[in-house]
Formats: sequence, structure tokens, C-alpha cells
Amino acid sequence: MRAFAVIGPSQSGKSTLVEALAALEGQRAQTLKLLGDTSITTFEFMGDAWAALDIPGGQDSFANIGPALAACDAAVLCVPAEADAAVLSAPYLRILEESGMPTFLFINRVDAMSGRIADIVSELQTYCPHAIVLRQVPMREGDEIVGAIDLISERAWKYHEGERSSLVELPDSMASREAEARSDLLESLADFNDTLLEQIIEDQIPGSDEVYEVATSALQHHDVIPTLMGSASHGNGILRLMKSLRHEAPEAAALRERLGLSGDVLAAAAMADHRKHIGKTVLVRALGPGVQPGAEINGANIGGLTALDTKTQVASLGAGEFALTIKSDHIAPAAFLTASGSSDLPDWARAHAALLHRLVTAAHEKDENKLSTSLAKLAELDPGLTVSQDQMTGHLEIGVQGAQHLRAVMAKLEEAYGVEVECEEVPTALRETIRRGLSKHYRHRKQSGGAGQFADVVIDIKPLPSGTGFTFDEVVKGGAVPRNYIPAVEHGCRDALASGPAGHPVVDVGVTLTDGKSHSVDSSDFAFRMAGQFALREAMSEVGTAVLQPILSVEMHVPSVFAGDLVQLVSGLKGQVLGFEAHPTAAGWDVFRALLPMASREELARALGSATRGTAWFTSELDHYEETRNPVAAQ
Repeated sequence: MRAFAVIGPSQSGKSTLVEALAALEGQRAQTLKLLGDTSITTFEFMGDAWAALDIPGGQDSFANIGPALAACDAAVLCVPAEADAAVLSAPYLRILEESGMPTFLFINRVDAMSGRIADIVSELQTYCPHAIVLRQVPMREGDEIVGAIDLISERAWKYHEGERSSLVELPDSMASREAEARSDLLESLADFNDTLLEQIIEDQIPGSDEVYEVATSALQHHDVIPTLMGSASHGNGILRLMKSLRHEAPEAAALRERLGLSGDVLAAAAMADHRKHIGKTVLVRALGPGVQPGAEINGANIGGLTALDTKTQVASLGAGEFALTIKSDHIAPAAFLTASGSSDLPDWARAHAALLHRLVTAAHEKDENKLSTSLAKLAELDPGLTVSQDQMTGHLEIGVQGAQHLRAVMAKLEEAYGVEVECEEVPTALRETIRRGLSKHYRHRKQSGGAGQFADVVIDIKPLPSGTGFTFDEVVKGGAVPRNYIPAVEHGCRDALASGPAGHPVVDVGVTLTDGKSHSVDSSDFAFRMAGQFALREAMSEVGTAVLQPILSVEMHVPSVFAGDLVQLVSGLKGQVLGFEAHPTAAGWDVFRALLPMASREELARALGSATRGTAWFTSELDHYEETRNPVAAQ
């Protein structure tokens, strides 16, 4: 069995394309939907078994592309027939280039296009360092595309609604355009084949079989991206695409070599889901013999394997075949599996950093204990979901790829695990710091019968440079404060820093214990801890504190055409532009760097998606804290 992934922007017709390919021979295909609306369809074509993985478009589903590509032999990038929409394909071309995946480009819905195919390819080429070459040119009657001319076989095919195309004579009006396009194709392929290059130099006409052989090699080595066209909804150009996949896409055995997998890798775990009455299931593809129920994989035995209908038991998998694991909770998706363990997917296959963050709590008190366990299980299935604990509130914090992804996570928690949750925005982690130094004397005295509490301390406080944190020192002379009580004073000061006068943690403060007194009976660690705590609290109240807001260092990955627009966007979010430069390896991309208040992070996610048509993403990390004059706005 060979497998290919169909990816591309939203509304480009990917699902329709998969349905059309699977229905070419009229046989009933089998389709299974997995988490995130990703689906796998298995079918037969000309006696060969095939699997097509259909990944929804849009930023919310992008995390599923990497695991899908890692389990496939080839990819079909389905793009709209509009030059202006080429930038929407930029993120998909980028991951295909990083993965080195053999790729066919399919321009869909050409029946409704008004521009030129060459203009679409030219715009797409901006985001691809490898040559995107036309394998077909459109055949027109007036402004309408009525067929396509194959540039290798030099045959013309006329489209028919819902039926296979028919072979027709090459129109005289298309002869010069076909010759020019074929010459461009041959020159592109000749860069990777010396024999073909010699023939072109000597004005020899290479045979079609020879050109097909060179084209196949160039595709499998990801030297070029061949471009086909058609309309999936009308059944046009579908057969040509499927035949190209059949003749040129590599066999399953090539996947191991392309990804540099060791010989002990038995299977690729692609995607997963939690299904009612079954539990956790993982879609695995065998990369060699030995994948069968009871076999040891990832350090434990597989409980069972089923076909995509989730009912038919599978006795064993041949190389390249897919199945679902059941009763095998030890197997996680997005990994390569060996008998004893697993290895991570390549860096290019990993999800982008989460763009939205939410605190989640159980809507019903009875589900509080189930929430953390359910989220952990779901995070194992969903490569785009992260789970952590917010340090300020202690609540669980989730990171998701977007608003649509957030809704899907909440729905899955309720559907699969029976946990209804409520979400709220993560509060900004504000801090406080003192403005000036002060010396403070504080005496802690308490008598309630029996041994009392007594501790007397004198402390000096001073502001420290940003990022220093907290320092404690002592210069006590003559044993005024016994050495064994000094650590308790430090602990008390740290207690006071947990919440300053404005209610936020205090940072960048230096405390020096200079003097004090003790009592032989009433002094204790607890008494000196209380003295240190209240001494520092009173000192901070007297000198006053400034509220600090966290400033993030943000790195945005954005198509170059949008980079200039981000200057105004960042300024509008009260950020500071640090600059931008061309990405060192991704063609047509810029890396835009800025400093931004943490309170603006979510607004950045929304504004960036709107400004770049959903193509850009960013990573962020804490850079420093700076004073804010409007703590409410910063929060």
C-alpha cells in the first residue's frame, strides 16, 4: 500500500479531490475521521492499494500535517486557481520543503478561473526554492478552460462533465504554447539528468518514456514540484493526477531512507482519537514485518489491530499498510515505534507554538479530579494541545492553535471523557518593585501564657537592577541576632515578597539584616520569621512600589509580502519593533522580531491572523519586566 497526504489552504477543495480520486474505479472506498477532522481514505486503483490522508486547512489544523507527512510516501498540495491566493499556500509549501516530501501541485477548480496558470505558478514559486514546473498547460475555447495538454506525452485531453477526459487532436493554436512550455519543462528536468541535458544541447528530441523516467526521479528526490490541474468537483484532471501518483510516487520502502530511520523502526504512529466503546486508538503504518496483535512495540504488547471500520480484526500488517491500535494505551501518536521504545518525529513535523492560552476549570465540582487526567490523555492525542499549570492561580492552563481548536478541545473533553469545562483568559503575571531604599526596625512580641514570642530586627532594603530577583545579606555584630535565627529572618522576607502593597509578587529587592535583639526564652525561628516578614511588609508600604508588566520577546514568521504591515500592528499594541530580516532557509518568508507587553499577546494572535490571512505564527518568551502606569490595562 502506498499513501499520500492531501494538504492545502481552507476551501481549496481537498476533501472533494480525495473523494474524486477514491471513486475513479467506482469501488467503495473506506473513510475514517480522526481527531481534528483529519481523515484517512483507503481505496484501490488499477490493482494497487492506496491510502489518502486529508488534513483540513487553516492554522487550527496545521499541527496535524507533520505527523501525516511523516507516515506518507508523497503529498498533493491542492491550491485555488487564483494568483492572489498563492500566499495562502506559503505555510504548506514551507513544511513540504523542510520535509523533502515528493510533492505534486494540483491547481483545483480551473473551470472557474479567469487568470493564467503561469501567473499562479509564478506567485507560488516565491515560497519554494525548488522549481515548480508545469506538466500540463490548459486548452482553452475563448476564456474557458476545456481541457489540458500533457507536456511529456504531448497529448491533448478534453474535459467532460463527470466523465473521463477524451483524447483529441492538439489544436494548431496551442502548438507554439505547448512547444514553449515543453521546452521549459525539459530544461528544468535537464538540471538533474546529464543525458537529457546533452540531448537538449544537441537539439535532439527525447522520447516520452525517457522524460517520464527523469521526471519520476526528480519528483522522488524532491528536485522539482510538478504541477497538474483540473476540477475535482467536475471530475476533470483527476485521472491524470492519480496515474502520476501511481507511476511516480515512491514505494513505502523509500520512506525509511528519506527520513533516515534506523532498521529497528517497525511503524509510524500518525494520528489518534478517542472513540466511544473503544477508547484510545492510534493510526499506525507498518514500515516492516512484525506489526501484529500481541507483538511487542514501544516496550509493551499490542492489544489488537482493527481496520478503518474499527470492527474488522487485523491479523498482521504488511509493509505500508494502515490499521488502528486498540487496547494499547502505551502507544502515542506522532512518533516512530520500535519494539522497545519510540523516537520523536523530525523538527519540521512538530506543531507550532500555541497561539491562545486559557485557564480551564471543571464546570461541575464532581469533575475536578477527572479534569487533569482527561486533559493529559487528550494532549497525548492532540499534537497541537499543550497542558501546564498556571503559577499564579494554580489552575490548569491549556495552549491551543486558535479559537476553532479551542472549541474542538472543549467539545472532545465533554464527548470522550464526560468533563464539561469553563475557560477564562490567563491573567497577566504583574510584579512589583520598590522605588527607593529604607531602614526599618520591627519588634515582634506576643505573650499568651507560657513561653511567648519575641524577635527584634533591623533591616535595610534597596532596589536592585531588573532581573536580579531577591538577595539577602546580614552584617549583624556581637551576636545581637543569634546565627541560628538569621535564616528564619530570610524566610520571613521571602514570605513578604509573595504579595506587595498592590497585591502582586515583589521582585528585584535586596534586604540586609543589620541589627536586632533576642530573648533567651521567648525567641524562636517562628518569631524571627514573623519579624522579618512584617518588617519588610511595612518597609515596602512606606517606600511604595511600582507595578511592573512582563514584556515578551516575540518572533513572528510571516510571508515577506506582509512584513511591512506588521510595523503599524506592533506599534498599535504598544510594542517595540526590533526589526525583520529574510528567513535564512524559507523562501519568501521573513522573521519579524519585536518586544510586546504580555497583556497584548492574545490580541497579537488575532491581529496577526487577520493581517496575514492566517499564514503567520509567532513564538514568545519572557524578556524583562518594565514599569506600567496603568496596572488595570496591563492586567
